[in-house]
Amino acid sequence: EELGAGRPGLLRKDFLIDEYQLLEARAHGADAVLLIVACLDDEALERLLACSRELGMEAMVEVNSAEEMERAGAVGARLVGINNRDLRSFNVDLGTTDRLAGGAPETALLAALSGISTREDVARFEEVGAKAVLVGEALMRADDPAAMIAELRGR
Repeated sequence: EELGAGRPGLLRKDFLIDEYQLLEARAHGADAVLLIVACLDDEALERLLACSRELGMEAMVEVNSAEEMERAGAVGARLVGINNRDLRSFNVDLGTTDRLAGGAPETALLAALSGISTREDVARFEEVGAKAVLVGEALMRADDPAAMIAELRGR
């Protein structure tokens, strides 16, 4: 089912560590939340994933390493985002998605996150199985965000 039903889906992209934050997200209209594996132990990840589903939201489970990908699979993540930005150093390496995509759970929808600014970047991630991209900084800096979205989509 498409997030947003007739409007763009709304993702709460934050450092979420408590169920109350998920309740806030839902109350403010979020369709999905971001759960960052690096910030959560296994128990918290499972708890927040279950809570998001109980509230009718999807959870994008963000990973940046093979170990984090394994943890995402172990909790049954249905939407996995591979962050090309290392949250410890803030360095961007587009090769992160290339390296980790093959380890994604077979049933999960895969998204590439961070550092994406061209149609070539999107095509690169499509080739390794990504079905979605999350574009932030490049879109915010674009003179014409709508035109940039069209370009990224290949239109």
